[in-house]
Amino acid sequence: MITFGTTTFTLNQIQKGDEKQLSQFYREAFVFCWEWLNGKEAFTLQTSGSTGPPKNVSVSRKQLVESAKATKLFFGFKEGCKMLCCLDTSKVAGKMMLVRAMEWKGDLRVIPPESNPFKALINEYFDFVALVPLQVEKTMASSNGIKALEQIQNIIIGGAALSPRLREKVNNLPGRVFQTYGMTETVSHIALADLKDSGALLYKALPGVAIKVDKQNRLLIHAPMGGNTWLQTNDVVSLQSEETFLWKGRADNVVNSGGVKLHPEEIAIEIEGLMGQYFPGRLFFLTGTDDESLGQSLTLVIQANETADKASLLLEEGRTILQRFHCPKQILFIPKFSLTSSGKIDQLRTLAKC
Repeated sequence: MITFGTTTFTLNQIQKGDEKQLSQFYREAFVFCWEWLNGKEAFTLQTSGSTGPPKNVSVSRKQLVESAKATKLFFGFKEGCKMLCCLDTSKVAGKMMLVRAMEWKGDLRVIPPESNPFKALINEYFDFVALVPLQVEKTMASSNGIKALEQIQNIIIGGAALSPRLREKVNNLPGRVFQTYGMTETVSHIALADLKDSGALLYKALPGVAIKVDKQNRLLIHAPMGGNTWLQTNDVVSLQSEETFLWKGRADNVVNSGGVKLHPEEIAIEIEGLMGQYFPGRLFFLTGTDDESLGQSLTLVIQANETADKASLLLEEGRTILQRFHCPKQILFIPKFSLTSSGKIDQLRTLAKC
């Protein structure tokens, strides 16, 4: 059973194609479900564009089925489980919620992908919900939102890393909460990290997924949802076992500062507290800029108009609490960041504004 907004359909009704005058947003999701239930074998998905130009990726029905199967096995869901899709169903994460509902014979409700999707869902229970960090942040900013999250048994969070501040907050929720690792080529996640565990996030591969690293410690994935061939990623990881790893950052985003290799994504988590103190709510990222003596220097880029006094205070405090090479050498201010269609920071286009 799938409910689009307030209109509920059985899978048989969807298969027959009676869309009951749904709005355009829901109609696109309905058509995908109709194609699925009528046996479509190949689908085209678009990458997020956060690590390069967006591109189309062709995937098979079998890959989508295997992804849904592995997630079901990991969580132990049963037929009839209650699910909520509050993600963009034109993207892979939203499409996979539709596939899971159809393959698991679950009870799915589809709503628009708003920043706080739980405004009207405070007293509703769900077994499984997928969110992005912005939705978690906005929802937890209100007491009603927290109450809504407390009614969810299992939450997965993807699209971007969760900040330490939000990780601390979700630790108080009664249900299970996981950070996902995956990509369009693997049709959603292939590994999950328990956000309630202490220490660095430890990702565990889903059932049927094999992992290893190359000489540069870049992750390779062999998985049925990835087409059962070894997929080379550009993510630097630290293998902890045959099925677990720590994510360090992108290999193409390493900053070589005086011979020391720095992973901006990893350091950004450490700096999040300082950003909350001096530039609360501002978007930011770390990158490398040319430096005559170091080759590259670590640079903090903030979406804001220049504030020299606060910048000096942040750097001064950073030098006292951060590891020696983890404190940025300088701060760049850009009034407005460029974003991808999925809402991630487009670093190349943003830096071109300097």
